[in-house]
Amino acid sequence: MTAVLIIALAFGDSGQGTWAAYLFGTVMLLFVVLGLNQFARRSATAGSMYAYTARGLGPSAGVLSGWSLVWSYWGIATAGLAGFAIFAQEFLSGIGVHGTVSPYVFFLISGFVCLTIAWKDIRISSLLTLALEAISVTIILALAGVVLFKHGLSVDTGQLQLKGVDLKGMDFAIVICIFSLVGFESATTLGGEAKRPLRNVPRAVIWSLLITGAFMVFMSYIEVFATNHMGKSLGSFTTPLTAISAAYGVSFFKVPVALGAMVSFFSLSLSCLNAGARIIFPLSGHGFLPRQAHAVHARNQTPHVALASYGGVILVIAMVLHATGTGPLTIFGDAGTLAAFGFLFAYFMITVAAPVYMRKLGELRGRHVLVAVLAFACLMVPTVGSFYPAPAWPINLFPYIFLGYMLVGGARLYWMHRTQLGALTGIQRDLERALEVSAHEIAVSEEEHPHHLHAPGHVLRPEPAAGAPAGVSMVSASAVRQIE
Repeated sequence: MTAVLIIALAFGDSGQGTWAAYLFGTVMLLFVVLGLNQFARRSATAGSMYAYTARGLGPSAGVLSGWSLVWSYWGIATAGLAGFAIFAQEFLSGIGVHGTVSPYVFFLISGFVCLTIAWKDIRISSLLTLALEAISVTIILALAGVVLFKHGLSVDTGQLQLKGVDLKGMDFAIVICIFSLVGFESATTLGGEAKRPLRNVPRAVIWSLLITGAFMVFMSYIEVFATNHMGKSLGSFTTPLTAISAAYGVSFFKVPVALGAMVSFFSLSLSCLNAGARIIFPLSGHGFLPRQAHAVHARNQTPHVALASYGGVILVIAMVLHATGTGPLTIFGDAGTLAAFGFLFAYFMITVAAPVYMRKLGELRGRHVLVAVLAFACLMVPTVGSFYPAPAWPINLFPYIFLGYMLVGGARLYWMHRTQLGALTGIQRDLERALEVSAHEIAVSEEEHPHHLHAPGHVLRPEPAAGAPAGVSMVSASAVRQIE
């Protein structure tokens, strides 16, 4: 999605320095990852990132972190639906189907298929996402190869020297870059369902950031390089890769690029639906959200109620926004920018929580503090850039819209504290139990049953907490493994 749409949006603020904005964003989030992985290499459970924050900063901070991630995954999934609609129309045009199809049709197709796949099996969802993204990236890199081959060893010195770059514009451009780079933390929400999660989840988190960050830095350079040679500004194109393929005499790339973009946006919505539902699942178990969403499908072992309710909200909001006259491209940009604020909040929380957690363990070292300070300082750059200089209307309202959403979450927490005695203590106890049981069971299972763990027939079952109603698991369904 970055190569086909977002780089052009970032260019509007960062110009010739777009590649540098993505590089800064990657390094900034790498510091966040180093803190996050202090938790991921020690324990794994559903909704882990917010559970990790709670372990460091307490239940209120943890729940608010989870609440912000629910917002973020909603925004990115909605942007995915909008992007799918944009490039589905491009694809139909490329194969000679003329006329405009209503975006509602594409919203419904993408949303329904995403929900069906996510409902069935997380393994199918994950593998399908990986396969679709591999196809999409391969097509985009092939076009990048055409651009480079055409110009030989030519170097765009204007970009490397950051000509005309305004540092104030770079601040907000990094917010847009966050829109592109987020998602690495979603591997932690699947910690209870992954093979050897204490090893593989930290690897997935860090390598997904490094690989995609490198891809985005490279494609930023290529797209600005190509449009400079075309004598036009990258920001003047709605779908820059389509224009580049036509200008470089490979118009036939329009169809595969559009198809690749379609499947990329589809897999984007799918991955966010999976990640968001697996945060709603434990939040519901804690009573912060309706307990009905804390249910596991008897056969598929997926959080089907959380998936259905979350998917319905994503789809309905996208359709309502379009009904108000908002086009898919505007929905895409606005939803993605709104989502970035939720990620910033969650990243700030995990950055502070990591050294506090290490101190509780008695393992805090100077390097942990240094990483946290660097991460916090880097995160302040896009945060300040969201307010100063003030973006154009209505984007200048976005931070306050997110603040209103967080105040609703805070009010819900306050209400729980006033009306349910010991609610926050219970959440803290439950999160501790989920994390400790998860880490212990993973370690024991991998040591004693290396060939049976995750074998066919192995299922994940919820274990009701003491005092919980029958059929309601306060510990994640993925937190306790039973080896058959």
